[in-house]
Amino acid sequence: MSNQKKIIIYQIFTRLFGNSNNQCVPHGDIHTNGCGKLADFTSKALGEIRQLGATHIWYTGLIEHATQTDYRRYNIRPDHPAVVKGKAGSPYAIKDYYDIDPDLAKDIPGRMKEFEDLVQRTHRNGLGFIMDFVPNHVARQYFSDALPEGCKQLGEDDDKTRAFAPDNNFYYIPGTSLQGNFDMKGTASEPYTEMPAKATGNDRFDAYPEVNDWYETVKLNYGVDYTGGHRHFFTPVPDTWHKMLDILLFWAAKGIDGFRCDMAEMVPVEFWEWAIPQVKKQYPKLMFIAEVYNPSLYRDYLHRGQFDYLYDKVGLYDTLRAIVCCQESATAISRRWQELDGISEHMLNFLENHDEQRIASDFFAGDARKAIPAFIVSACQNVSPVMIYFGQELGERGMDAEGFSGRDGRTTIFDYWSVDTIRRWRNGGSFDGSMLTNEEKNLQAIYRRILNLCHTEGAIRQGAFFDLTYVNQGGWRFNEHRQYAFLRKWGKEVLLCVVNFDPYPADVAVNIPLHAFEFLHMPELEQCRATDLLSGESTTLSFVSYRGSEVSVNGYSGKILKIVLP
Repeated sequence: MSNQKKIIIYQIFTRLFGNSNNQCVPHGDIHTNGCGKLADFTSKALGEIRQLGATHIWYTGLIEHATQTDYRRYNIRPDHPAVVKGKAGSPYAIKDYYDIDPDLAKDIPGRMKEFEDLVQRTHRNGLGFIMDFVPNHVARQYFSDALPEGCKQLGEDDDKTRAFAPDNNFYYIPGTSLQGNFDMKGTASEPYTEMPAKATGNDRFDAYPEVNDWYETVKLNYGVDYTGGHRHFFTPVPDTWHKMLDILLFWAAKGIDGFRCDMAEMVPVEFWEWAIPQVKKQYPKLMFIAEVYNPSLYRDYLHRGQFDYLYDKVGLYDTLRAIVCCQESATAISRRWQELDGISEHMLNFLENHDEQRIASDFFAGDARKAIPAFIVSACQNVSPVMIYFGQELGERGMDAEGFSGRDGRTTIFDYWSVDTIRRWRNGGSFDGSMLTNEEKNLQAIYRRILNLCHTEGAIRQGAFFDLTYVNQGGWRFNEHRQYAFLRKWGKEVLLCVVNFDPYPADVAVNIPLHAFEFLHMPELEQCRATDLLSGESTTLSFVSYRGSEVSVNGYSGKILKIVLP
């Protein structure tokens, strides 16, 4: 049997992971609230993450970004507070593409060495290293202090008298200063000024961004003339393309294993088609993950753009969330994978990330256990990668009012803060479990079990899939709106997976059609032994096309029944 592993990504918001301060105050600065460091990712911490089942860590927020913390004594230019969101700042308002954020370093002048050490430490502990690439926009006051010799600053040679020029790095509103409809002064003595105004990162091509815009960022120019609709991609290749390729190659040379590319669909697919093959020519195993939300672009960004994986947000995530919240029928799961015909293995499944509300928050399910059946589907339905967000496996609620982020059910990306469940799980770096509740330990054990099954079971890792929805509709012993069932098969091993989105137990009879036995090359078995891989319990099962397979499933739970064929 192949020993390949399913890709399982553990996303961590880097500055929050190691912060042990349990008395943070809203809007607190780094001195009051503290900040986690790269050094907090010890071999012990990385080993615990690997034991959970992760194959890769996505360290979110590594690259230097705009902040209200003053690092002038380290020759880092300060940012005007009016164009920084929160005290810590957004990790997607990149201030220097060639540097590591100083917040993350114990020895700030040695921050790149600390990063390089973390890459090596991650690899020594058997994990891949993923970092962000943010290509669409930068901080309003972008300036690279660490610019490699021979490179030019973004915008250094721009013609600022033109709204668009093919070789400009930015878009301008000539003759007009920035007049944002937000607080342009903040805590500074003088308001922020920008002349001429640059276009804002969320495609706002005027001088008047509002508080709900990405007002702290400016849009990069990849050769698309938004004023006339023309696209200037070749003869010559736009200057921004060359600068971005250099940045990708700079970080790839550090030995990382992948890039998660922020808002990739806001950058023309032609750039990716040009850049990714050049990077992969030198680093063929490097993984590219795209944040793409428009399904009509999926195949273009995979086939032309050469991405390895895309976010499955508007498909599987939105559907599973709606089912968990009793707003959608479980039959919708079938429609989602059918829409991905031919590309499902290239979709990244998840139930949480830094953009989305926590499952256990009041804004989502209110209870992390309610999403266990959804997580079984997300992790086990197909061979594609799955991602969890740090604290998800502990039921982190994300209900703090941290500062700029507010009480929104998300873990802040703008503020200096400490994550309750992670802080107690770490317990000063011991990871001894003594600070966790029994409920948290049980939830973590369920996640660990499911994620590790993704590696040990060939049927999940690389097996065939058969959806049983169409033969289980309208039956009196299967509620297709609140239960979902499917098969996975590899070699002589078959998994019958049944999940129950309802709070109360269900005794179901799962119909398996003759076509499934033919399609998956399975014999019908009047009686067979089946082991539930989640509980370890064995049962006798009828595995035939002419009678339903009887399965009892607890509320907010599921069973993965393994049958070894003769």
